[in-house]
Amino acid sequence: MATLRKQYLVDRCVYSEDSLAEDHVELHRVHKTILHHVREYLTCDSKRAKNAVLSLLPIIGWMRIYRVREWLLGDVVSGVSTGLVAIMQGLAFSLLASLPASYGLYTAFFPMLTYFFLGTSRHISVGSFPVLSLMIGAVVTRLVPVDGPSANITGFENLTQDQQRVLVASSVTFLMGIFQLAMGVLQVGFIVVYLSDTLVSGFTTAAAVHILVSQLKFVLGLIVPGLSGPLSIIYTLEKIFDQITSTNICDLVMTIVIMVIVFIVKELNDKYKAKLPVPIPIEVIMTIIACGISYGFNFQERFNVDVVGAMVSGYETPIAPSIEVFQESAVEAFPIAIVGFAVAFSVAKVYSIKHDYTIDGNQELIAFGVSNIFGASFRSFAASTALSRTAVQESSGGRTQIAGLISAMMAMIVTLQLGFLLEPLPKSVLGALVIVNLKGMLMQFREIPYLWRRDKPEFVVWVATCLGAILLGLDLGLAVGLGVELITVVFRTQFPRCSVLANISGTDLYRDRKDYLHIFEPRGVRIFRIPSPIFFANIEFFREKLIEAVGFNPLRVLRKRNKALRKIKKLLQENDNHSRETGLRVLFSETTDESCVNKEEMDQPADLKGLPFRMDWNAELPNNISVPRVDLHSLILDFSAVSFLDISALKGLKVGLKEFIRIDVEVYIVSCDVYILEMLHMCMFFDDEIRTSMFFPTLHDAMLHVLEKHKDDKSKGWVVNKKVSFSLQGFYILFY
Repeated sequence: MATLRKQYLVDRCVYSEDSLAEDHVELHRVHKTILHHVREYLTCDSKRAKNAVLSLLPIIGWMRIYRVREWLLGDVVSGVSTGLVAIMQGLAFSLLASLPASYGLYTAFFPMLTYFFLGTSRHISVGSFPVLSLMIGAVVTRLVPVDGPSANITGFENLTQDQQRVLVASSVTFLMGIFQLAMGVLQVGFIVVYLSDTLVSGFTTAAAVHILVSQLKFVLGLIVPGLSGPLSIIYTLEKIFDQITSTNICDLVMTIVIMVIVFIVKELNDKYKAKLPVPIPIEVIMTIIACGISYGFNFQERFNVDVVGAMVSGYETPIAPSIEVFQESAVEAFPIAIVGFAVAFSVAKVYSIKHDYTIDGNQELIAFGVSNIFGASFRSFAASTALSRTAVQESSGGRTQIAGLISAMMAMIVTLQLGFLLEPLPKSVLGALVIVNLKGMLMQFREIPYLWRRDKPEFVVWVATCLGAILLGLDLGLAVGLGVELITVVFRTQFPRCSVLANISGTDLYRDRKDYLHIFEPRGVRIFRIPSPIFFANIEFFREKLIEAVGFNPLRVLRKRNKALRKIKKLLQENDNHSRETGLRVLFSETTDESCVNKEEMDQPADLKGLPFRMDWNAELPNNISVPRVDLHSLILDFSAVSFLDISALKGLKVGLKEFIRIDVEVYIVSCDVYILEMLHMCMFFDDEIRTSMFFPTLHDAMLHVLEKHKDDKSKGWVVNKKVSFSLQGFYILFY
């Protein structure tokens, strides 16, 4: 396929920033002060009050456009389908949280009631999420271990072990909700951008490994105490392998059969999802079958199978969270809040784009914060969303959160009336359902070779996050991942890939000279580009790379020249009675005395006044005078990719530019952002040496200016790959 090529011709003057400002009037914009923003934020009128209400209660917005005849049936069908999945996942994920199964049904009900009014997403299914359940379970097992004394907390008095665990889980969830609500009120929803897709992928993969290991004790029918902290996964595997000979064969066979059947049906659901009105609820079907078989054959007594047991009938009275648990779990609660919001927001964003509506990150934080606080008051644990459950809600016809409300009603019905039917359900069945649902997260291991080939820093982030979360625990692993991610960002900005640019033949385009064969480089001109912000951490790197690009150190050259001038003037004075020829002959026969040279004087511009001759530093000099030769007359700095400069970098840049200017190298800065120019003016960057005339709007403008200014120099010509020379006249024909 031929590439479309169109030509265009632009006939205009060569502009510098100064001449552009003279010919084209620029509007002066007044930037708002912080006080003005605060005053504007606190100003209230009827329109702002209305918008605030609509923002705080998004339900008003979508209820006004609700199409009852078109959407209601789909929401009902979706709600029933999602409710069945939510019930099964609630039961299964409660095991991850080390809680009785019935409390998973609480999490499927209470948080949805408040999210229905406050949430901006119309499609996510609010409820338990395996990663959050596992993180809650880590706190629960730490404070209320199975085979040891509970933590010294006053609120634990006169409570059974299960009640203590429920109190810990609800208190951690309450604190998680406080964190989310506070972040929403403070408008810091942007914090989710610091959790990159790569980091989240590595983290959730590690969480899947933890979940898989945690379910092995149910699958194998073993009694293994829950462990938490660094290397807990290693210790858990050690205890499992110590007891492997005690595996319950009935649990193992039942688990394998259910996993195979569920896996096959789920694959068929994915393959024929376009033809199926709703996905086959295979988890529900297998749960009903397993309950019936377990009850009919009395698995608990005959095969010593661990079952769900007594279900809590109805809802218990609200409880207050424990302040002592807050103090013990604050470090864990914050990452739980971040992960819960990040997962929910990313899933909500996918479906909002698909169905063309907007979601508000800050309002989502408020919605989940209130939902978790409300749910924790009624003994539910951390709520977010699960991609598989949300996919069911959307694919089965759900258009709004009415489907979510109906799914919550399904969980309520089971809790109030049908819970006793789940009592003979083997826990190994729930473990099997959990493991099957890990497929998506475990398949993320396939990203490793892709990241290795495409982006090695991202590969490091993924591997470090995954290994850190597996070995150190999910909370510390998330911190490790964030640290590594920030290090890679610093590395990319502190050590950017600088380049020397050259002109592409027949165009006004400039690219890295290493990437093209047919390039034009004028003698005595060097174009240098840095593709990152310049700040305190990389200003020295910038200067080092610039020196490397031009091939000499301007400060060293300046000092050498000043030493030579100092000697010239001294000898001229000493030989005032001799002829000039004799004086110069003495000059060239002496050596430079560097012992008494003041370095501050050596760094000042060379003072050529009073010399009876014109100094040419590139001419041949006697052997006893060593001054580096500088063939560069113009240096062009491409600032098109520089988004900001800080004060430290500004000072370093000014010093570096003056070093070049003082050895007669003209410096030009091109494509500089207007806000950087404003900052340079405000910070008194310009003086007698650094002038505004150095700045040009485009690289090509600066190049044409340089060529016009030096068109009468003797050493002109063009270099193609440093081998073939072209005349200057040919260049002007090329560009004009």
